[in-house]
Amino acid sequence: MPSATFTFFYDFSEQIGKGVHNLSADTFKWALTNTAPTVGTDDELADITQIAATGGYTAGAGGGYAADGVTWTQSSNVTTLTFTDEVITASGGNVGAFRYVIFYNDTSTGDKLIGYLDYGSSITLADTETLTIDQQTSLFTLTV
Repeated sequence: MPSATFTFFYDFSEQIGKGVHNLSADTFKWALTNTAPTVGTDDELADITQIAATGGYTAGAGGGYAADGVTWTQSSNVTTLTFTDEVITASGGNVGAFRYVIFYNDTSTGDKLIGYLDYGSSITLADTETLTIDQQTSLFTLTV
């Protein structure tokens, strides 16, 4: 399985302060693109050039794959955002090519961006192939 690094969009920290993201209740998704995002200026899903809707991938507003098992939990002075491993399966055709997997808030107005995974090179999933977005330990933690 290819590994990826996660990068936050700059706008995300401002949107947390404005209450745009309810990390305990909103719906989050993963969108696919082969075009490098711009962390300093991209802030909504419409800023992202998604891959074509093929192989079971749905493109456009609200497109992508639902992030499952998202939890925002606190223990002492540390709060953590986690999710269940997401398995993307090509079905009925290829998915891709894509290099970047965008994490965004589907509940927020404009589908606000949070961050993205960069796999380092383009990936194409042939029909029935899978890619697992691995939870690792957490998407991020907040310590106060």
